[in-house]
Amino acid sequence: MVKVDRLETLVQRELSLILQREVKDQVGFITITGVKVTNELSFIFAYYTVYGTKEDRAKTQESLDRAKGFIKNQLASRVKMRKVPELVFKFDESYEKGMKIDDLLKDIK
Repeated sequence: MVKVDRLETLVQRELSLILQREVKDQVGFITITGVKVTNELSFIFAYYTVYGTKEDRAKTQESLDRAKGFIKNQLASRVKMRKVPELVFKFDESYEKGMKIDDLLKDIK
């Protein structure tokens, strides 16, 4: 389990650098909030947030989907694994849910 945690941390760091420096497509103001690697190492779920509107979020998802192959190749060269798992980008809605809860709590006062 410790090795998977270390792998997730390493993948998150490298994904952030790849998106910041290597991807030429416009991905917006993106933050990788977390990475989850499945136990059988078949999938990497990368959770992200984007500053902006829902349209910005949709454009970012399209850009990430287009650049997925390139990102996976860059990740393979930076992180030593026998097989690079399938990369899946998911929007992290926890911030928005937290803001809604915060607003509801403010309304109660």
